[in-house]
Amino acid sequence: MIEFWQNIYSHFNPVAFEIFSIKIHWYGIMYVLALVSAYFFAKWIVKKDNLPISGEIIDDYFFWVEIGVILGARLGYIIFYSDHTAYYLANPLQIFNPFSGGQFVGISGMSYHGALFGFVVASILFANKNNISLKFLLDLSAISVPIGYIFGRIGNFLNQELVGRETDVAWGIKVYDSMRHPSQLYEAILEGLVLFLFLYWYRTKSKLSGELAMLYGLGYGIARFIAELWREPDIQLGFILFEKVTMGQIMSIVMIIISSIALAILYKNSSEKSYWNKIN
Repeated sequence: MIEFWQNIYSHFNPVAFEIFSIKIHWYGIMYVLALVSAYFFAKWIVKKDNLPISGEIIDDYFFWVEIGVILGARLGYIIFYSDHTAYYLANPLQIFNPFSGGQFVGISGMSYHGALFGFVVASILFANKNNISLKFLLDLSAISVPIGYIFGRIGNFLNQELVGRETDVAWGIKVYDSMRHPSQLYEAILEGLVLFLFLYWYRTKSKLSGELAMLYGLGYGIARFIAELWREPDIQLGFILFEKVTMGQIMSIVMIIISSIALAILYKNSSEKSYWNKIN
């Protein structure tokens, strides 16, 4: 059993199936499951906790933020991680071109922090357009989104990408002819499951609107920073600082700082109560 796990990639095809010669990868399936799980959980928690938002508004909101996430994730990768940034900026139509040499190859390269920025921008625009509290939307998303990360990181694992650093632990897996940490699964646990359980538990204890969103930002930043200790740096970037710190950790530090400052300001200046506080 251990040997099978350690050599799992030699027994597993990242392509789930083909439709008219178009390869459907497990990663794509997991991405869809990530979106669907977050969407349905948001609708469930709204009904369970009797939150003041209709199902139709949630439908529209998720459509807006999904566009923001896709645009932000791709552009964030191009700007911060790609080694072909200049080419893409000079040829912007290629950023979302899924074909290469006449073959469908999909779109490779997404940045979480870029996705987060796109998500926030879309949320601001949607809140202003529909006259809805931005803090409330962000709080609702903070609880719902981590569930999606579980599927997303499992998708990274199945797609054999974002691999871990070399190790000799018994649960390591063979990648690139060496044993490595299954860091994608560490991220699924830390950024997904642990963060979700904490925010779900804390929601009825939150006092101010926007508090859950800020705690999400702080929690994700910490979880991602820790998980990066076992994740191999992007090959085109390597370590950014002191031959130890990765780009993901730098972005996570920024996220932690911004979330901490925003949380402090919220506690000091805001009097807008959380909807969960009003209900419970």
